[in-house]
Parts: sequence; structure tokens; C-alpha cells
Amino acid sequence: MKIPHAREFPIGYTEIGGRHSKTLMNFGILRLKAGQSYTTRPGKERACILLRGRIELAWDAKKATISRDSLFDQSPWCLSLSAAAEATITAHSDDVELSIHATQNPRTFPPHLYTPEECRSEERGKGTMNETSTRIVRTIIEDPKAAHSNLVLGEVITFPGKWSSYPPHHHPQPEIYHYRFQLPDGFGLCQIGEEAYLLRNRDTVIIPPGVDHPHAAAPGYAMYYIWVIRHLDGARYGTPTFTPEHTWVMDPKAEIWG
Repeated sequence: MKIPHAREFPIGYTEIGGRHSKTLMNFGILRLKAGQSYTTRPGKERACILLRGRIELAWDAKKATISRDSLFDQSPWCLSLSAAAEATITAHSDDVELSIHATQNPRTFPPHLYTPEECRSEERGKGTMNETSTRIVRTIIEDPKAAHSNLVLGEVITFPGKWSSYPPHHHPQPEIYHYRFQLPDGFGLCQIGEEAYLLRNRDTVIIPPGVDHPHAAAPGYAMYYIWVIRHLDGARYGTPTFTPEHTWVMDPKAEIWG
């Protein structure tokens, strides 16, 4: 299902994904003006991605000042917290925005600030499908480096007119996508199972377990999205299952018309 949000998010924290308990995750957007602070309290494992602006993070006895100007050109900063940890976010600019992802996790682990350099960035699809599905995939939290976490978290940059999350694939774990476009009038399309949705800036999509979910960006409009998967007990996310009838397109030697 799609959760639209046509306007800028209000100042403060806006809960989005937590309304849909089947994902086993809470998800929301935090906006702050310069000088404002927000404390994320203990209770659940959390991951906080800086989307834009300049902030100071304070946790335990540590502090860090970080900034981000572009979702499309810069890899992310992300603070990972266990259910026992607390952190305060203070805005040093008027345009601060973060995404906050949370889930139940009984494990205790030290807070970790993932730097842009720690983010694994790759061009998936390159050399196949006449480059129609080449995209940038940035993975922040994943196994095995974060085997303590119940989240798998990253970002995708879909080039104008190209596909991502392709070939169609699925996995038994629930997932959430949250979209931004480089231009305000940008749009894209997605398939969730047998349903199709028009995507616009700030839309969020809930992806049920076991459902295919390919996406495409309209020509002229670069598309960014956050993707977050919830590990399941006894079924941690690893490799998705590609829909068999479409796997042939992954062969670099596949004969594709055109």
C-alpha cells in the first residue's frame, strides 16, 4: 500500500510506518529548525539517517557534528542505537531532516555512527539490460557487520527513466520504501504484487512479505528512496528471490530487442 504525503513534513516528528504493525517497524520523519533539539528515547532499536542539514549528535559521552547537502550526490550518515541507548539531535541549520527507523530488539550493542565512507555503495544492474536498470545502491546496516541489528537499511538512487529493485524480486521479510525526487514535480511508478502505484515526493510504500516490488523513475526525474527491511526470528534477510520468468534479463549476454 502507498502512504502519500504531498506537503513538506511539519516541524517535529511525524510517524508514518508505525501505523502498519505488520511491518514490525516504526518509521517517521523528523524536522528541526536551527537551535531545536530532539531526544530519541530508549525502548526500541533505532537508526537515524540524516537527509539534509547540519546537526550535532550527542550520545553517551560522545558528540559529532555532521552535515548533508544532497541525497543524490552524497552517501549517508546514520546513527545506530540499541533499545537501551539514548541520543539527542540538535539542529545547526534551518533545514534539518532525518528519517528514524525503529523495531523491537532485545540485544544490547554500543551506539555506532556510520560514516559515508562505511556505506557500501555499488552500481547494480551495470552491464545488463542495456543499462535500463543500472542504479546506485547504498547499504548502511547489513549482515554480517551488523549481526546484532534487526534492521537492514540503505538507500537507492534510480536514474531518470530507469528501473530499480529489478528484476522483480521478493523476500519473506517486510519492507518499507520512502521516496524523494531530485525535482519537485518528479514522479515514478511501482508494482506491489498485482497493484501499481504512482509515486511522488515524500510518498511511502509498505511492502508485505513475499510480494514482488519493482520500481521505475519517469524520464527526466532522478528518484531516491530509503529501504528498510526487518529481519525475522529464524529468517534473517540475505538474498532476495527473483521471479523466475524474469531472471534471464540478468545475463549480460541476454538478447534484448532494441
